[in-house]
Amino acid sequence: MTWLLGLVFFATLFVYALHRIIGISKVHEFLELERYAVIEKFKHHISFYALIAGIGGAICFWNISTAIKLSLIIPGIISLGYVLPFMKGKKRLRDFNHIKIFLIAIVWAWVSVFLPAMENIELMNYSIWLMVVERALFIFAITLPFDIRDLKVDTHSSVRTIPAVIGLKKTKLLGTGILATAFLISVTLWFSGFYTTGTVVALFISYASTWYFLGLSDKISHDYFFTGLMDGTMILQFLLIYVLSS
Repeated sequence: MTWLLGLVFFATLFVYALHRIIGISKVHEFLELERYAVIEKFKHHISFYALIAGIGGAICFWNISTAIKLSLIIPGIISLGYVLPFMKGKKRLRDFNHIKIFLIAIVWAWVSVFLPAMENIELMNYSIWLMVVERALFIFAITLPFDIRDLKVDTHSSVRTIPAVIGLKKTKLLGTGILATAFLISVTLWFSGFYTTGTVVALFISYASTWYFLGLSDKISHDYFFTGLMDGTMILQFLLIYVLSS
């Protein structure tokens, strides 16, 4: 499990750093925005982080089981295809209409639930698959605010995301429905005995706070709200479960 955790950490850092390095070359018109200006200023540092993460990830990958290596083929292809312009017209998977949010949800659910379950040989438990769906819904919901934030950039890149298609109000309603569905799944897992009462309470607090932040996503433009608070909802959920389930 230690090697798997190391791989997830280094692979995440590598993909995020690579995404920043490649992405900055596609948004020259928006370099005045704070987040892009910071990336441009520190892109050599980010390249160094990508190199270190790549080396660390390779070492961890070498030490995990063959079964886990094979199970990483699909999320690995999606992750690299998300950031690398390997298709005609230098397109990445994220440059296609509508799909980038689904790719993020699939990969995160796979990595954070499926792989640990596979490592512990628990894939035959149907509750694991419900948990995979629950996690995918949560990741989907916390990614919606980023699509709201990036409306102008995505429009410039001719990428139509969910907010661009259905509007801000319906996007928030969609996020509300998704979070409610995720909580209903957690209640189902509680009834089955897979989740403790503390876990369900923790998830309720997590989903309620995420719903509140989702409602603010078109009112707050500071990057710390997104890369700090919205991304931080994953850490908050972990801490809540750790505290309330122990």
